[in-house]
Amino acid sequence: MTTTTISPKFQVVIPKDVRNQLHLKAGQKMNVVTKGGVIYFIPEKPLAAFRGFLKGMDTGNVREDEER
Repeated sequence: MTTTTISPKFQVVIPKDVRNQLHLKAGQKMNVVTKGGVIYFIPEKPLAAFRGFLKGMDTGNVREDEER
C-alpha cells in the first residue's frame, strides 16, 4: 500500500506507481466520492472508451418487449 500526504493547500499527490497502473494523465478530471469515511477518486473516461466493452455478452436471457 502506498501512502501520500495532504499539503497545506489540501492537495494530494497521486504516487507514480498508481498513476502508471491507471494510465492517468496530467489535467485529467477525477470524480471525488465519499462513502463510509473513505474518499474515492474515480478517473473520468470519455464515452468512446466504453465502446465494445460488452462484446461477447450473452443476450439470451434479456427480456423482450412482449414480456414486459
